[in-house]
Amino acid sequence: MKLPNPHLLVVGREKIVEYLLNRTHRRGASKAQFFASFGFTLENWEALAAALRDHGRCCEVARTRVTGFGPRYEVEGGLAMPDGRHPRLRAVWQIDKGQMAPPLITAYPLEAL
Repeated sequence: MKLPNPHLLVVGREKIVEYLLNRTHRRGASKAQFFASFGFTLENWEALAAALRDHGRCCEVARTRVTGFGPRYEVEGGLAMPDGRHPRLRAVWQIDKGQMAPPLITAYPLEAL
């Protein structure tokens, strides 16, 4: 199964800059280290946003669960990195009640570096 409305995927600047690439974030620091080790940078945060949207469009939904906000989808597969590698990643997307566009909730590696 693929994500619903993949053409509407939302990956906001704040999610990337203040969380996934923020080396001082309490929960995001290890993710920032992971993404940086493959060549993603704060200065070019749009590259990670684009890669995550591509991942959401092409990879399969591994799990779906219903939350109080709406369905949450876990998408798993290889993420294209700037250095050419494709480590397996889980990206979590959610469609809030009454919305059509799935925003990114989080993303993290499925394999160790």
